[in-house]
Amino acid sequence: MDTTIDFRAGRHVVYIMHVHLVFITKYQRPVFAALHLTRMEEIMREVCKDFEAELVEFSGAANHVHLLVTYPPKVAVSKLVNSLKGVSSRLMRKEFEDLRFAYWNGARLWSGSYFAGSVGGAPISVAHQYIQQEARPSV
Repeated sequence: MDTTIDFRAGRHVVYIMHVHLVFITKYQRPVFAALHLTRMEEIMREVCKDFEAELVEFSGAANHVHLLVTYPPKVAVSKLVNSLKGVSSRLMRKEFEDLRFAYWNGARLWSGSYFAGSVGGAPISVAHQYIQQEARPSV
């Protein structure tokens, strides 16, 4: 297991921020095949680049996808998610006719909801203990 930490740096910040995202298809309908997921990964990598983020891992099944994204502090996760879902939905429905007709009106690919979980190096209990043990000035 690789234990090196890949810190990123901006002009005034050093950071390492990851988020685990899960998007499900509308009505959890199983519409993805391997070909769809391969193209979707390419699209999502390009969207991440626009946000100066990086798609670290991508995987999926017939009705959902998982993403592990590292992103800079200036990016709001909600804006990243909206762009990932919007662009991928538009391009996938444009490129794959079977996805366009998988739904009655073909207007959406994704459910309106999503999962976002922060991912870090140390467990929350370690961070909690570290902050509690910080010495406060006595004066």
